[in-house]
Amino acid sequence: MTEPISGKTVLITGATSGIGLEASAKLAGMGAELVLVARDRARGEAAVAAVKRRSGSRAVALMRCDFTSLAQIRALAADVVASRPKLHILVNNAGSVSPSRVLTEDGIERTFAVNHLGPFLLTNLLLDLLRRSAPARVVTVASAAHRQGDMPFDDLQFESGRYGIMRAYARSKLANILFTAVLARRLAGTGVTANCLHPGAVATNIWSHAPWYTRPLLAVAKLFMISAEKGADTIVYLAASPEVEGLTGGYYEKDQRVLPSAIAQDETIAKRLWERSAALVGLHS
Repeated sequence: MTEPISGKTVLITGATSGIGLEASAKLAGMGAELVLVARDRARGEAAVAAVKRRSGSRAVALMRCDFTSLAQIRALAADVVASRPKLHILVNNAGSVSPSRVLTEDGIERTFAVNHLGPFLLTNLLLDLLRRSAPARVVTVASAAHRQGDMPFDDLQFESGRYGIMRAYARSKLANILFTAVLARRLAGTGVTANCLHPGAVATNIWSHAPWYTRPLLAVAKLFMISAEKGADTIVYLAASPEVEGLTGGYYEKDQRVLPSAIAQDETIAKRLWERSAALVGLHS
């Protein structure tokens, strides 16, 4: 039986390690044509080699982008549009955390920039290509941490000085879900779906920049976390499974659609976040 994803083009960000690398290997093994996006060329080339070796596929390419830079995201999107006639699946997986409040070259708080504004801008710039490739899917990696998240529009980037590593992360993951909800409504009837997911509590390197005093706790917590390979399963499910064909606007945990937090279901907040995000990245909302 042929996989439904065979021959389809998949772009996956944050693909050099963890769940991004595992999802890439699985999707390539199912016959998809993979474009891996990496910040670092050497790590990106190593990931491409690993995916080729593990999947047996030769259809694996590399593109570079640092998601702290809006200019690099625009360059990536232009590169994809110029080099790929079709894009069937976009997986927004790149993520980061910062122990302290750091601004990007664009003057935006780093966690919010990488985890939310990056996928927001990239997805919007690739929408025409996705529509032309329909049926197509946008899959965004959120987190159950969104349930601790808030969205104060007068202090979105912690300008007040109340920054905390988990507060920033939870807010950015809440933004992923709010973004997905509006995106799904905007794409209604186009054949392009948008869903997001919690991959599980995964033992990956994303917390390697956590403050020193949290590391003993994280070391213990990792004993109870699932592997990156297992954590990639819900990404692969939303990207490739025929079971979710045509389904859109959902938040998934363990391959099941579940309700996110109350604030994540608030259409007014979602619409306002979209407008603010568009202004921050220089898009017409």
